[in-house]
Order: sequence, then C-alpha cells, then structure tokens
Amino acid sequence: MKLINVDDIEIATNHINGQRSSGLMWLGGYRSDMEGTKAIELETYAKDRGLSCTRHDYSGHGQSGGEFIEGTISKWLQQSLGVFERLTSGPQILVGSSMGAWIAIRMVQELAKKGQSDRIAGLLLLAPAPDFTVELMEPQLSDAQKSDLATKGFYEEPTPYGPDPNVFTKALFDDGRANRVMGSTIDTHCPVHIIQGKQDPDVPWQHAQRLYELMSKDDASITYIADGDHRLSRTQDIALMKNVLDDMILQIGM
Repeated sequence: MKLINVDDIEIATNHINGQRSSGLMWLGGYRSDMEGTKAIELETYAKDRGLSCTRHDYSGHGQSGGEFIEGTISKWLQQSLGVFERLTSGPQILVGSSMGAWIAIRMVQELAKKGQSDRIAGLLLLAPAPDFTVELMEPQLSDAQKSDLATKGFYEEPTPYGPDPNVFTKALFDDGRANRVMGSTIDTHCPVHIIQGKQDPDVPWQHAQRLYELMSKDDASITYIADGDHRLSRTQDIALMKNVLDDMILQIGM
C-alpha cells in the first residue's frame, strides 16, 4: 500500500506493474474499499495475465485520509484521476462497481477534455449506478429524510452491508446533480460491457438497461444475471467478470 497526496488528502493506493504498461484500474462503490472480493480478484486476474492493476480508496474510505461525510462525486472523481495520472501508463480498462461506474464514465469525459481518450481502452461496469443520487434516491426520499437534509445537512439509514448506517449528505446530492451523465447520449469512444443482476435490491436492472441504451454510439453490450444481487461477488459472478475481461482484452488487442 502506498499513500499519495491528492488535493491535500492522503489517498491509499495499491499498484502492481505488469509485463507491459496496459492494465486494469478498479473503481469501487459507495463505502466500499480496495480490499473487497472483486477488487482482489481483479488484481489476481491481472497478475495471471501480465497486466498492471491499480486500486485505491476514495477519501473517507478504507485506508485513505479525509472524512467520509465530506466526500462528493467531484472529490472522488478528482482523486481517481490523480491516481490514474500518477500510477498508470498506457491504455487502461476501467472496472467500475456501482458508484465506481459513475466515476469511470466521468473519468472518460474528463480525460476526453484533455485529449487523452486513448488512455481508456474499455469499460467494464458492474451493477452500474451513475446518477444514483438524482435518479434512484431523490424520488424515494421520505419527508423525514428531506427534513434532515435541510436542517442537519445529512441523513442516515441502515445498510445490510455493515454495522454502521449509510450517511448521505446534502452536498453529495447537490454535487451529484452537477455530475449527471444520463441526461443524453454517452459516448466513451471505447468498448463497454455492463453486468447487472436482475435481483439487485439497490440498482434496478432497468437503470442499467437505460444506461446501455444511452451508449448507442459505443460498442456496448450488457449481460444480465437472473439471480444476481448488487454485490456480484459470488464465485460464478467473478468468473463472468473474468470471462468478459478476456473477451474485451482480445477484442482491443491489449
């Protein structure tokens, strides 16, 4: 593990070099860290194939510094770009899980502005949740949650993924609106594959389908797992992730 400073916050990273510069970059979900099952399996996959692999924790996550409650999509995006620019070289496949898929799409957009579209060779999006604050959460907010956002600046709710409640801030919602990607056609200029569970309790499969349809300019494909949940961390889910990566790497000649 190596700490790098991005915007005065120590960001925990883990990077392995491959036999060539091209590689994979993991982008985790909300409140996830780089030691999760899929992230570790991705690194193992990269090692087996001589590819580089880069993982990191967003601020307020895992081993990184910063307060979780101060995090926003914009901040986590800039941290991800900082890690990408400092630790990777050559074309990369971004593997984004849940919120990480949102970060991945925004990274593509920001790199395109810099004339660096060639740095992204492909996207693998797992249970993708772009625009989740606006599209999935705001319509479901209770009056009590709206009141907490207005008066306290945040609200809490229990989560099945850990003992501590999830915290969602007004800043996260406001910033999410500024980072929306699903308002029009998304053009990533690279192959995209989406994997989505039909039994996902957090991101409805219809959200992934809509994202897929917005990628009409791309070489995009989508795979549904009939009994798949949001985590997609079962043995068979990991095997599918690796098979999709095999096909994508063969397709792009990486």
